[in-house]
Amino acid sequence: MIRRRSTPWIHKWSRLIIAAIAGFGALNTGYLTIEKLTGGSPACVAQAGVKSCTDVLSSPWATILGQPLALFGFLAYTSMLVLALAPVVWKGGENNNRKQLENVTWWLLLVGAIAMSVFSGYLMYLLAFEIKALCLYCISSALFSLSLLVLTIVGRSWEDIGQILFTALIVGMVTLIGTLGVYAGINKPDVTSANIPPGQLAPFVPKTNPNPEFGWEINTTSGEAEIALAQHLVKVGAKEYVAYWCPHCHDQKLLFGKDAYQIISDNIKIECADDSPKGQPELCRAAKIQGFPTWIINGQTYSGVQNLSELAKITGYTGPSNFKYFK
Repeated sequence: MIRRRSTPWIHKWSRLIIAAIAGFGALNTGYLTIEKLTGGSPACVAQAGVKSCTDVLSSPWATILGQPLALFGFLAYTSMLVLALAPVVWKGGENNNRKQLENVTWWLLLVGAIAMSVFSGYLMYLLAFEIKALCLYCISSALFSLSLLVLTIVGRSWEDIGQILFTALIVGMVTLIGTLGVYAGINKPDVTSANIPPGQLAPFVPKTNPNPEFGWEINTTSGEAEIALAQHLVKVGAKEYVAYWCPHCHDQKLLFGKDAYQIISDNIKIECADDSPKGQPELCRAAKIQGFPTWIINGQTYSGVQNLSELAKITGYTGPSNFKYFK
């Protein structure tokens, strides 16, 4: 009696597993796309002295051809999801057509997984050595891409391993050359004063460790408009949630200037760092604060650094509006 070889379980379920991972990848990059387009701050676990997901989204590498990089990731994962499920949901009557669809989609999955893995590898290099940030969304995406590649290779019986290696070499080289070409014109941000319009503040780059009581010293001055807005924010019951070690929080302080921000600090600022003498982390947890700075005004949450003109508009401020600085 001739026994038929049983199909390995991974070959039976590989497409569904690939589809599931691609689905998670699409959710991950879709969320980052929305945050980038709306100017929000992605929820992430921030650590003292370490750049976070917000820094990654605001870096020059987070935009390609005028669109969020995460948008292209979302499209890539969605394409992998469709390719993985296409033969599974095939309702055609001829087995030959379904078999042909399976073969074509497997090769497209392989090409896509190779390209995504190479591109993700380059992004991990940027994350570690250029941006120098810890972004769990980015790391997760890279792991998703690598998992897709592994599952695509082991998820079926490939007849010609040499052809896989040749495909990997060609697709990998094309992807790497294309990636380097896209990013060729992107340099590290030049924040010298010569390149900044009058009144626009350069992103704050810490050169010393922050003081747990107040962070870094504020070296900008306040005008009549900044002080009046600060008083108005206190009057309407606004709350600002910060962490002393957060550079973006210091960016917000610099927009107000020293005197105006003292009003904010004395009345409506809530320190979320638990290692600060002024820390009130329980209030931050109760308010479900996920990034810094975060403003809560009239029950609405506003994440990230806000220009003073934006705060004025949000709160119905009608006083002097000749603010000295903007981002």
